[in-house]
Amino acid sequence: MLISKNLESAINDQIGRELGAQMQYVNIAAYFTAENMLLFGKLFFNQAAEENDHALKLVRYVLDAGGRIAVPAIPQARADFKSPEDAVGAALKWEEDVTGQINALMEIAFKEKDYIAQELLGWFVNEQLEEVSKMSTILSIIKRSGENMLIAEQYVQLTLADIENVEGAQSKRS
Repeated sequence: MLISKNLESAINDQIGRELGAQMQYVNIAAYFTAENMLLFGKLFFNQAAEENDHALKLVRYVLDAGGRIAVPAIPQARADFKSPEDAVGAALKWEEDVTGQINALMEIAFKEKDYIAQELLGWFVNEQLEEVSKMSTILSIIKRSGENMLIAEQYVQLTLADIENVEGAQSKRS
């Protein structure tokens, strides 16, 4: 087996959190769609799919490393958003929390000298930089747009590739 029981358990917990993030993003997407902000709705439905992909990436790693999957119970996702700022603020907070969780997994892999896990988790560390940067930028745009969410939606949609590639440009130069 290429994974310790300690890291296996911690990654199983993270799988649950990634699936919880998926549900959270579905609720945020539903909020925006119900408010007829369809571009933001689409963006957050795409985020939900990405969180599912993250969970499955972790599942495949644990199985490939000879471990077992035991997804924990997933808490109910929040659905009571009061405004676009509230919804995206919740997404940003979630991504900041996930960053700490990924860092904790990396710490376990580092202490156990599990270089294979460090390689996998390095991908997640970089992904978190992109996710926090993206949510922070979207929140900033929403705040600056005031009541004009149509402008915010259009601006984010037009610049989303640039927002998502902030981290990618840095790692390509390295």
